[in-house]
Amino acid sequence: MIVVVKQILWRKLGACRGLEPGIFYPDTEVEAENAKAVCQSCGVRVACLEFALNSHEKQGVWGGATERERRRIVRLRRRTA
Repeated sequence: MIVVVKQILWRKLGACRGLEPGIFYPDTEVEAENAKAVCQSCGVRVACLEFALNSHEKQGVWGGATERERRRIVRLRRRTA
């Protein structure tokens, strides 16, 4: 129950709240820069990124990281575990 509440809370506090969702689902890495700029100033960026990593999000920019960047993070974590 506590985990669910935390997930809901960070989503309501995100800098992306109220923005067009399409910005966070870019077609190219270059287009992802706009979304990443929003994430850079977000107070819940780490929680968002961890959510995406733990839920294996395959699309979009989450916590300031593209799909490719998240795959890299997962690989690095596996190596150091």
